[in-house]
Amino acid sequence: MPVHVALLRAVNVGGTGTLPMAELKTLCEEIGFTDVKTYIQSGNVLFRSDEDEVTVQARLEEALTHKMGKSPGVILRSRQALETVAEGSPFPHAKPNYLLVTFLPERASVDVLDKLVAPAGEEVHAAGKEIYVYYPDGSGRSKLKLPALKLGTSRNLNTVRKLAEMAREMEKG
Repeated sequence: MPVHVALLRAVNVGGTGTLPMAELKTLCEEIGFTDVKTYIQSGNVLFRSDEDEVTVQARLEEALTHKMGKSPGVILRSRQALETVAEGSPFPHAKPNYLLVTFLPERASVDVLDKLVAPAGEEVHAAGKEIYVYYPDGSGRSKLKLPALKLGTSRNLNTVRKLAEMAREMEKG
């Protein structure tokens, strides 16, 4: 049975979208997903389902809407996609915790970086359905502005690697 990795937007970040991971796990099990595992508190959940990606996403968004009043937004990726993202980092010099990958619901437009403002030397690269941002001074104080980032959900490179590893282990077992 295929392994899916769901990345929820704006969950447990800055006091918005509070959803304990134990509740997320239970919610996924209640809608029929199996081998459900969560990782850290920012809305990462792995599970098995025979359903296609479109159906899985729709069912998870519907369940989250019922639970939270609205869906925070769900981005799905496969293990292979996460590994490609981790291996394809355009900033090999970046510390993994200073490199955020924003996962978008669809391919970035060709002009996605046109409105970029990066005053602290941040480096940005768009590739398919992801935008990589290297924050040399950390993301917390950054004044970087890029409207497209609001459409997705971000994870640092360490988290991307861990989620890919967890998915790989699930596929073996």
